[in-house]
Amino acid sequence: MSNKKYLKTRSLTEGAVLLALAVVLNYLSGIIFASLPQGGSVTLAMFPLLLYVHRWGVGRGLVICFAYGLLDMLLGGGYAWGWQSILLDYLVAYTALAIGGVFRGKAWGIFPGVALGCAGRFAVHHISGITMYRIIEPTGIEGLEALGVFSNPHIYSLVYNGVYMLPNTVIALAIAGALFVPMRKFFACKDIM
Repeated sequence: MSNKKYLKTRSLTEGAVLLALAVVLNYLSGIIFASLPQGGSVTLAMFPLLLYVHRWGVGRGLVICFAYGLLDMLLGGGYAWGWQSILLDYLVAYTALAIGGVFRGKAWGIFPGVALGCAGRFAVHHISGITMYRIIEPTGIEGLEALGVFSNPHIYSLVYNGVYMLPNTVIALAIAGALFVPMRKFFACKDIM
């Protein structure tokens, strides 16, 4: 088998395994963590996606992250206010994780890659919150009444999406940190370059 075919097969295989792992971790996270009333939750599912993106780059990462967004929407009983919300909160938001692949091939790049991918996803959710969910303003966040009532959609979206995206980012960075030493060569993509 040629090296090009081998790498393509390996990329597809790793993508399928990490995508399946992300779906399973999302279900397990649903048992551990509660979801917010208008969607969004703390989940362990982002790390496998970010790992794939880090190893295979932005281009291939776009496909896997898009596929995860579609599966999350279909299997997870997605919450949306219309087709625009489906597009932004699932398909575009998860696909934005792929920008973390710009640090591909650098072992230390997993950390800024995770941060950049999570920031990309947060940005899309924030835009969705400003445009889609302003329908329900002024509002508070159910379960987090201590945060008060928001009349500004920018602040509401920042707080609402930050409540779950900040912990998701911290969890993904913590997993990367815990795995960094034993998987340094894997993070550096020495086995595929």
